[in-house]
Amino acid sequence: MFRKILIANRGEMAVRVIRACWDLDIKTVAVYSTADRAAPHVRVAHEAYLIGPAPARESYLKIDRIIEVAKSAGAEAIHPGTGFLAENPDFAEACEQAGIVFIGPPARAMRLMGDKILAKEEMRRAGVPTLPSTGPFTGSIVEAIEACDAIGYPVIVKPASAGGGKGMRVCDKPEQVGAAIERSRSEARTSFGSDVVYIEKYLRAPRHIEIQVMFDKHGQGVHFGERECSIQRRHQKIIEECPSIVVDAATRAELGRMALAAGGATGYTGAGTVEFLRDHDGSFHFMEMNTRLQVEHTVTEQVYQVDLVQAQIRVAAGEPLPYRQEDLVPRGHAIECRITAEDPERNFMPCPGRIEAVRLPSGPGIRDDSAVSPGYTIPMDYDPMVAKLIAYGPDRQDAIRKMRRALDEYRLEGIKTNIPYLRRLMEHPVYVAGDVNTSFIDEHGAELLKGSDPWLDEVAAVAAAIHAYRMRVEQAMREEGATAGGGRAGSQWLAGGRRRALRGAL
Repeated sequence: MFRKILIANRGEMAVRVIRACWDLDIKTVAVYSTADRAAPHVRVAHEAYLIGPAPARESYLKIDRIIEVAKSAGAEAIHPGTGFLAENPDFAEACEQAGIVFIGPPARAMRLMGDKILAKEEMRRAGVPTLPSTGPFTGSIVEAIEACDAIGYPVIVKPASAGGGKGMRVCDKPEQVGAAIERSRSEARTSFGSDVVYIEKYLRAPRHIEIQVMFDKHGQGVHFGERECSIQRRHQKIIEECPSIVVDAATRAELGRMALAAGGATGYTGAGTVEFLRDHDGSFHFMEMNTRLQVEHTVTEQVYQVDLVQAQIRVAAGEPLPYRQEDLVPRGHAIECRITAEDPERNFMPCPGRIEAVRLPSGPGIRDDSAVSPGYTIPMDYDPMVAKLIAYGPDRQDAIRKMRRALDEYRLEGIKTNIPYLRRLMEHPVYVAGDVNTSFIDEHGAELLKGSDPWLDEVAAVAAAIHAYRMRVEQAMREEGATAGGGRAGSQWLAGGRRRALRGAL
């Protein structure tokens, strides 16, 4: 086992990895930018090193600087977390060349699955169902329209290196194809450094179902069932669940088989997620494979009672998987809400700032993976997610009730967050019924913006009641003073004493 690991990430995910290392008696090395000098992940690591200024390209994305720190600190391995360099094959190769273990899949597997076109071709060869699509499209607009006609509308134009919904354009008719390709190429060039795009059949309002897999270096692989990730805003997940209410045991086994086939075809090791779209007819289609641990791995951990970060570390150290597939049975239900420093009332504008006070939820079935503390200033330079709140119960309805309670308890004073928005979502009848798809926010988002924070409504009502009571007391004392002693003002000392006593009682 490793003696020391560097965590090439920040925020709540860096804290999560550090905790897993503690449990394995492994020393930890944190890296930070100038914007993160006082960040929680810096304070909880055994060692911490400055790697550059605030912009990620000058700090958390600086491969040479991170490798340099790892070598000087004596770290034998690097865990990339869930973002930044986690799916960068050049980083994996740089670690190998430096004699440092990269806690993740081989660079070859990352390159193959990172290219959406090559990944789909590999999945077809492995017998995994995919949606009709083109290869890298370099033809004319006329040829593009012909390809769309052959696939059937609606279609979606995607960058081959797509991620986070960037560069995607949906076309419902031929007149939209030309502009969609141009805009997709332009955004892909800016975001990914490549303007290669392809065209694919577009499913309206599918469910987003993903399978968690883990492979060791001895040729063994297992899956940990599915997660429901259909509640999304602009292709970004907001709420995730495990298991999905539309996946039965037989379907779970089949999806797991396909996911393991997908990973096995690439010589995969470590943790990965194979994502599928479920159409209205119940059919599943491969979408992509994320060659890293996902933010939402927490719900799988709760339902399968495993530590996936520890499993990553053990596999990277050469240990065989300790699980047998037949032993991995889902028990209970878990829901994760992503807590972000955003203002839903202002189109989810990021709201960086200083956290003045913190009250974290707790109690049976509640888990909070966060990187917040009183006095910490959330920087404007990074993703606004500050915490993951997880509720676990024996069934979905119990998990929903616990999540409502936890959201009511959660306070991050001094900044705007999406907590009230999530709390209203937990009450929405369509969500409670489980009748969700990737268009849920588009269809019901406006309803979730109505009203304010339920906790603040209660505070306002209590404050109004106190104010009304005080006004009645003041009025009663004035009337008493006016009538005492035959209409004279009476003793001011006595009235003053009563007033102070009453105010003290309040």
